[in-house]
Amino acid sequence: MKFLSAAATALLSLAPLPVTATPSFFGSQDVISEAIPVKGDNPLEYCSDPSGNILDIKSVDLSPNPPEPGRTLTIKAEGTLHQRVEKGAYVLLEVKYGLITLVRQRPDLCDQIVNVDLECPLEEGTMTLTKEVQLPAQIPPGKYTVHADVFSKDDERITCLDAKDIKF
Repeated sequence: MKFLSAAATALLSLAPLPVTATPSFFGSQDVISEAIPVKGDNPLEYCSDPSGNILDIKSVDLSPNPPEPGRTLTIKAEGTLHQRVEKGAYVLLEVKYGLITLVRQRPDLCDQIVNVDLECPLEEGTMTLTKEVQLPAQIPPGKYTVHADVFSKDDERITCLDAKDIKF
């Protein structure tokens, strides 16, 4: 579980849009949105249009991609914060193993980013991050999904990311 928290925090510290259909209860056509991938070698997608986010992610690279049990996962990320992020910012985090929810929590972002050698407040401007996470060899095989919606202390969206069908 520590791996999931550290990996999720690392990805969000700089920290596919799902395909959705709107029911046509009133005779209108279904609206389908295409996924917006995060640039780089990663399984990440934005949850929604990122143009209004506080964090503009330039790229996220994972090595190896996909992650492998028992190996070191290297995360390299770069982005720009358009405003200062202070204590009180939070993450709505959900991790699933298949259909089973393993984690559903709302941690304080500033309490978590110490895991990736950052601390609050995060100042406006360009940020780069490189973090290595040792993955346990005992990760159960299967598909994992991570959803992380990150907000400022004033409930403004910093970013929202999904990683779907991560296979171990």
